[in-house]
Amino acid sequence: MKALRNLVDKMKPAFAKGGKLEKLHWVFDGLETFLFTPGHATERGAHIRDGIDLKRTMSIVITAMLPCLLFGMWNVGHQHFLALGQFTAVGDGLWDKFLFGAIKVLPIVVVSYGVGLGIEFLFTSIKGHPIQEGYLVSGMLIPLVMPVETPLWMVAIGAAFAVVIGKEVFGGTGMNVVNVALTARAFLFFAYPTMMSGDKVWVNLDTDPGQALVDGFSGATSLGYAAIGEVDKIASLSDSFWGFEAGSIGETSAFACLIGAAILLITGIGSWRIMLATLLGGAAMSYGFNLIGANAYMQIPVAHQLVMGGFMFGLVFMATDPVTGAQTDTGKWIYGFLIGVLAMLIRVINPAYPEGMMLSILFMNVMAPLIDHFVVQSNIKRRLKRAAVQTA
Repeated sequence: MKALRNLVDKMKPAFAKGGKLEKLHWVFDGLETFLFTPGHATERGAHIRDGIDLKRTMSIVITAMLPCLLFGMWNVGHQHFLALGQFTAVGDGLWDKFLFGAIKVLPIVVVSYGVGLGIEFLFTSIKGHPIQEGYLVSGMLIPLVMPVETPLWMVAIGAAFAVVIGKEVFGGTGMNVVNVALTARAFLFFAYPTMMSGDKVWVNLDTDPGQALVDGFSGATSLGYAAIGEVDKIASLSDSFWGFEAGSIGETSAFACLIGAAILLITGIGSWRIMLATLLGGAAMSYGFNLIGANAYMQIPVAHQLVMGGFMFGLVFMATDPVTGAQTDTGKWIYGFLIGVLAMLIRVINPAYPEGMMLSILFMNVMAPLIDHFVVQSNIKRRLKRAAVQTA
């Protein structure tokens, strides 16, 4: 580590004011402060309100997402071989499944970071401001919310749109109105709906023309089956909890999401109020549907609804975004509860869109400032009344 510190110190003069590479100063500064704790505290932006460096915060969030990424790689391979009738048991062919999945997933991660960070560096050089590290998390979230069959050119377009339109036009990290990763997902979903539905299992049959799918394989996900009323074909509660079902790369395993939630809560990065409120909102809406019971989808048990699809992933990593979420304690309860309610409402009522977490979070991102405004105004009025009584 000392040798690395000495190497960085030797390179620093070239990037300092008056140096040969002065225009790349902020790029060098970003890399340096990523490797070593900076000697200054964060001064602006909505993410941080104490002396912790933004990169350390982002690193913790990325660490929390690693279980979802690693499991997603394995599950891509598992679903592929399962569709072919090979390695059908969960414990069979572990390495083959993980290697197959890694080959398919890692290029998506590389493209997401390459395009996103490339645009970040471009804006940094043009505007002459420090690198804004928010994309360190968004660059990982974007691949995790994508179906594995998403073409790399689409990933690049989505990442570029998210950085430029979702973040930079509002002033950069800490100023964006909606979640950056969900902006990419929503843009691609509405721009290329036939390729981004995420309700089918991706199976690679190109490498071996002799491969054939097992009899009865349809390729629909659990949410896809439920949307058309074939609830008897959805994954079991156990499989949905552990993640042994098809879906976007990092969203299927509720267990992996809970590991990430534990990391975020222990380190104080994630908001337990938003997480709990979202869970309660989803549970309340699901229970309401159980009472109505108008169709088979409404009759799915509450616990099963909560672990299906990307609900738990959105609850842990998306709803808790410190920039786009509510800031007041009371506002966080309202914000999270409504996300859970709307997610289940969209999922069950709208058969054309089987997963409602993305739209519910984006909608509540826009509503979060309004929620905080009314909470603050309510507190002001209550204190004014209390002060009037005391002075009377």
